[in-house]
Amino acid sequence: MANFSKSNVPQFSVEVYQNEYLPEGGREVNAIVTVTSTGGGTTGGVPLSGAAAAPTHVPGQASKAAVVIMVDCSGSMDYPPTKMRNARDATAAAIDTLRDGTSFAVVGGTHVAKEVYPGNGGLAVADARTKARAKEALRALSAGGGTAIGTWLRLTDRLLGAADVEIRHGILLTDGRNEHEAPEDLRAALESCAGRFTCDARGVGTDWEVKEVTAIASALLGTADIVADPAGLAADFTQMMENAMGKEVADVALRLWTPVGVEIKFVKQVAPTVVDLTDRRTEAGPRAGDYPTGSWGDESRDYHVCVQVPEAGIGQEMLASRVSLILPDPSGEAPQTLSQGLVRAVWTEDMVASTSINPQVAHYTGQAELAQVIQQGLDARKSGDFDGATAKLGRAVQLASASGNEDTAKLLSKVVDVVDAATGTVRLKAKVAEADSMTLETRSTKTVRVKK
Repeated sequence: MANFSKSNVPQFSVEVYQNEYLPEGGREVNAIVTVTSTGGGTTGGVPLSGAAAAPTHVPGQASKAAVVIMVDCSGSMDYPPTKMRNARDATAAAIDTLRDGTSFAVVGGTHVAKEVYPGNGGLAVADARTKARAKEALRALSAGGGTAIGTWLRLTDRLLGAADVEIRHGILLTDGRNEHEAPEDLRAALESCAGRFTCDARGVGTDWEVKEVTAIASALLGTADIVADPAGLAADFTQMMENAMGKEVADVALRLWTPVGVEIKFVKQVAPTVVDLTDRRTEAGPRAGDYPTGSWGDESRDYHVCVQVPEAGIGQEMLASRVSLILPDPSGEAPQTLSQGLVRAVWTEDMVASTSINPQVAHYTGQAELAQVIQQGLDARKSGDFDGATAKLGRAVQLASASGNEDTAKLLSKVVDVVDAATGTVRLKAKVAEADSMTLETRSTKTVRVKK
C-alpha cells in the first residue's frame, strides 16, 4: 500500500435556510441545506485525520483517483462513420486531460465489455508514456455488435474496485438503447455499482433512451447530458474529465438525526440538479440515517429536507433534525463529522410568521415541480395527449420564467410557442426536432439557485 503525505482537502460548511415558525397544529418543517466545500487541493482546507487524509501525488506512487472511460462500440456507432471517429477523438482528449499519477482504463462496450487499455485486468497510471499507449490502443476501436450497458458497468466496477484509491469515477458514452440485456439486468448492475463509484453518462446523437441514461447517472450520483452533434464530444469529454480531476473527497454522506416522533418525508438534492435521495438512506445508529452525496471538489450544492414533527402547543419549540456531513473512515474507525446545522420548529400564534414561506424553500419547491412537469408534459406529448402536454409544458414555462431559469426557458421555447410566459399560455409546436425534445428532457432536472 502506498504511503501518502497529508494535504488539505475542502473545508465544508453547512447553512440552513428555513422558516421555523409553525401555526398551532402545524407539523411539516421544510429546510434548504446549503453545503459548500472550498479549498480542495489548494489552500484554505482542513487536514483530515488518519485514513481519510487526502494524499498528494508523489512521482512513482499511485494517485488517490481512478477513472474508467466506457466507449460504446456497438454497430450503430458506424452510422454515420464520423460518430466512431469522434468518440475516439473525445476519449483521446479525455486521456490528455488526466493528471499524471491518476489510475485509468478504457473499456469498449457492445453486448459484452472488453478492456481496450491497459488490457491486463487492471489500471494504468497516467504519465506521458501510458497516455500515448492508450491513445494508440484507441485506433483499434471499431463499431460492431449490440448494447448491454450493465456488462460495461460491472467490468468498470471490477477494474476500479481493485485500485487502492479514494475516488473512483466512470465516464460512459452511448448512442443507442440498451437492447441486448433485460432491463432488470441493468438495474441489478446499477444496484451493485451504487456507492462504489460515481459515473457521468452521455448520450450522443438522438437514437438513445433519455430515461436509461439519466437513470444511470442518477443511480451513480453523476451527471447526464446529450451531445446531439458528435463533433461536440471532445469538448464535453474534456470538461467531464477536468471536473473529475477536481474531486478531492469521496463518499461524503448527509446524515440526518431526528428526535423521537419525527418522521422524514423526503431528502432531495435540489441544486445544481434535482435528485431524490429519500430511498437511498442507510441506517447510521439510533434515529440517524445517511444519504449519499458522492465526490466533492470546490463546489456548492443545495438539499431540501422535509420532516414531520409531533403536534405541540403555542410557545413550544424543538429540534426537528440535526444535519451533519459525514466522511466515513475506510479503516472502519469512527467517521469524521465535517460540519453540521440544525433544523428547528417553533409554534407561534403569529399568523404572519407562521404562514410566510422561506424564499429558498419556495424557490426549490418550484424548481422540483418544474422538472416534474417537463417530464410529464413530454411524456404526454409522446403518447398523443396534446391537451395534457400543453397544460404541463405551459406550467413549466410559467415556473421557468418566475424563477429566472433562462436555460430551461430557452429549451422549452424549442418545443412550444410561448404566448404569455407569466400565465403559462403556450401552443405546442407542430414540428419539433428530436434533438431539441431530448435535450429538454435530459436537462429538465437542472436548476438555478435563488436570486439574491
